[in-house]
Amino acid sequence: MITALFSAATGMEAQETNVNVIANNLANVNTTGFKRSRANFQDLMYHNARAVGATAGDGTEVPTGIQIGLGTRTASVEKVYTLGDFEQTGNDFDMAIEGDGFFQIALPNGDTGYTRDGGFKKDSRGRLVTADGNPMAPEVVIPENATKIAIGKNGAVTAFLDNESQGVNVGMIELARFGNPSGLQSMGGNLHQESGSSGNPILGTPGDNGFGGIAQGFLESSNVSIMQEMINLIAGQRAYEVNSKAIRAADEMLQQVNQLA
Repeated sequence: MITALFSAATGMEAQETNVNVIANNLANVNTTGFKRSRANFQDLMYHNARAVGATAGDGTEVPTGIQIGLGTRTASVEKVYTLGDFEQTGNDFDMAIEGDGFFQIALPNGDTGYTRDGGFKKDSRGRLVTADGNPMAPEVVIPENATKIAIGKNGAVTAFLDNESQGVNVGMIELARFGNPSGLQSMGGNLHQESGSSGNPILGTPGDNGFGGIAQGFLESSNVSIMQEMINLIAGQRAYEVNSKAIRAADEMLQQVNQLA
């Protein structure tokens, strides 16, 4: 009976993690480029009261044995990189990636961050930067006298100066992708960093070799489905409640045993 107490406790702990993940998904439902997370669980080791395939007293073989599980644990919390809906903004500096890839961001410490958030701004030096002021890498600088900006699907940035009809190329957007994007380290601020699990970044031109193209004037919304997260939340809450009832039932059974003693 003590086993039931600890097994149910691990179930409650696992569902607490599950609800925490769901709450973070819901909190970021309006975060540009956000990718929902999913908690994955594994069962723990088993107590083998009778081994599978053991020989019984009459020489026959036991077909199933007696295996009693000892609970569950959180195996991983992974990002799900499905595409979110595209929202048209009409802003020249807003960009969405139509497929695989990340924008590269130069961080103050010299490292490179990666993001799906294409809501770029222009700083005082004309550079395209994130909301936190970190520039895109490689740098794209918009001339002061640019009256219109065009960004092609291949990432070519064209500036039209002083209302001239002929544009001038002022930069090229380069994307990065990873063999295992779920292995990226989340940093907050809509940024990720590479890790040993994600593998090294593969750089390329938008629209080529498996990279998504650039859609100017659009932003990628979060891929969180409120309806699905609410269903998951209710299921997690019910699982937590059932595990707590299992603890209560085990405790009552132990009390009955103590009374008999």
